[in-house]
Amino acid sequence: MTRYRLAWWKVLTLILLYYTAIGGFLLPVPRLHILNESIRLNYFHVPMWFSMMFQFAYSVWYSIRYLRSSAIEDDDHAFVATQVGFLFGVLGLITGSLWANATWGTFWTTDPKLNNTAIGLMIYAAYFVLRGGLQDETQRARLSAVYNIFAFSIFIPLIYILPRMTDSLHPGSGDNPTFRLFDTAHNMKLVIYTSIIAFIMTGWWFKTILFRLRTLTRLHHEI
Repeated sequence: MTRYRLAWWKVLTLILLYYTAIGGFLLPVPRLHILNESIRLNYFHVPMWFSMMFQFAYSVWYSIRYLRSSAIEDDDHAFVATQVGFLFGVLGLITGSLWANATWGTFWTTDPKLNNTAIGLMIYAAYFVLRGGLQDETQRARLSAVYNIFAFSIFIPLIYILPRMTDSLHPGSGDNPTFRLFDTAHNMKLVIYTSIIAFIMTGWWFKTILFRLRTLTRLHHEI
């Protein structure tokens, strides 16, 4: 019974993902200038960013906790959450490139949001390089925690603040219509909200798996 009580949210995650896939590809969407059918990528591209930001924020929280507690479990939480966040960030870039090719005619442009996101993810890639270059566990955990907080504080302005200070090809700027034009498309709102929840829960599922694997690996080394 305990296992069933613990697994209900995983079943819910699968149901929400299934609805996202079906609704994302089959339900009607508004016929907007430039976007057309490519607007369906909104069901996957945007929720990936939500999952990425959730994991990065969660990681920073545990980095702060580690600096206060020095508990290695807090560092493990921060590390695996950053791994999952980075994965969804890369997937977000890939889906964004596909969307860009469909609407702008190229997989990559000089759009500030695209470039800033790539820079932000490279900053996080350096986080993994830093961890891989340190052998002492305590030193690695402490320096990684400080760097993780720094990376997050830079990442937010890069992808949310700076792009809004200049013209962007993203919806709401340039020749692309703002997403407010389909606010009346209730079927789209239902799918996108469901997808956001589904991808956040999927990211959390990944995080729990990686955390358990990391814990088991540490126990095996101690034995």
